Order: sequence, then C-alpha cells, then structure tokens
Amino acid sequence: MGMKWTEPRWKSYIVRSGDPIFTPEQCDDIIRLGQRANPETAKVGTPIPGGKDGKLDKKKRITEISWIPFNEPQAGPMYNIIEQAMQRVNINHMGFDLPQLTEMAQYTHYPTGAFYDWHTDSEVNFVNQPCVRKISMTILLNDPKEFKGGNLQFMDNVKDNNNDLKRGEAVFFASFIRHRITPVTKGDRKSLVMWFGGPPLK
Repeated sequence: MGMKWTEPRWKSYIVRSGDPIFTPEQCDDIIRLGQRANPETAKVGTPIPGGKDGKLDKKKRITEISWIPFNEPQAGPMYNIIEQAMQRVNINHMGFDLPQLTEMAQYTHYPTGAFYDWHTDSEVNFVNQPCVRKISMTILLNDPKEFKGGNLQFMDNVKDNNNDLKRGEAVFFASFIRHRITPVTKGDRKSLVMWFGGPPLK
C-alpha cells in the first residue's frame, strides 16, 4: 500500500489580506489609471500568447475591463505593493513554486446588471499553450456601500460571499478554483484583478 500524503496545516488556497493593502487614496489612483486605459468589453477564455484572446459570451460574462501596462509610470508602486503581498501570501499559505508577475493588471468595472459566471482562471486543456496561472488576486477598489450584489463566491464555499470586503482589501486564491462574481443589482463595482504565473505545476 502506498504512503498517504497530507498537506501541511498552514496551507490554504483562499486567503484574504484582512487589512486593506491600499488606502482609499491609492484606490482612487488605481481607478483613474484603469479609466484612462482603453476600455473594452470583457471576453471569456484565457489569453493565448501570440494567438486568440478569448470570445464574447454575454451569457457567461458582462463587464468592462482595461489593462494597466507595466511601463505606466504611475503604476510602478501599485505593482510593487501587490507583488510583495502576493509573495507573503504564497510563503505563508500556498507554497507554489516561484510565482511572479507575468500578466498586466486588469481594471474591472461591473455596472448594474454585470456579472461573471462560474469559471476558473487556468485552463484544463493545454493544447494551445495558455499562460501558466498559479495564483489569482482581486482587490475591491471602491466603497462597498456604492453597490449591491457583485459578491465574490467560490464553488466549495458559496456561503461565504466575501460581501464584507473592505475597500482596498485583497483576496488571493489558487487559479484552478472555480469562482464567480454574482450580478450587481445596484450601483457599480470596481476592482483590480491579477494573475501570477511561474513554472508549470507538477
């Protein structure tokens, strides 16, 4: 009989920062960066390097996004803070091999009626060589009093809606976990989304 393997008790694949990693003023700066970038209708599917970048599917996802370039001068401090927070979370909770910044930050605007149905951030079929994603992150940028609905839910823990997120608070989670944003029923939800890659999982 083979050995029974167990995970260490310190590991968790869903981790909230608890305290905000950005101040309200910094959140406002990030919102301005996102609004200044070229907005586009969000697509479904993991971008393929040098190839397709997903497809429109309004039954699966309705939201507006924009990308904040790494070389945007005002974005440097934001990227540094996020990367440091991600590395702390990985060391203390996840234990993935060499996660790092590999994709630009996505500013996400969910107006009333917008949503993103159940999905994962990593592929299960690698024939098209998608980007390796190990850790996903979302940060609530605006005051939660400004909208209703728009809850972040995870497939194995739908009772915890994460609807008490504070402005500037981050949630880190393994990219292979199914999750969704429930429909926004009133107001606008603004967030920042990132993915962290590295050597393929093994």
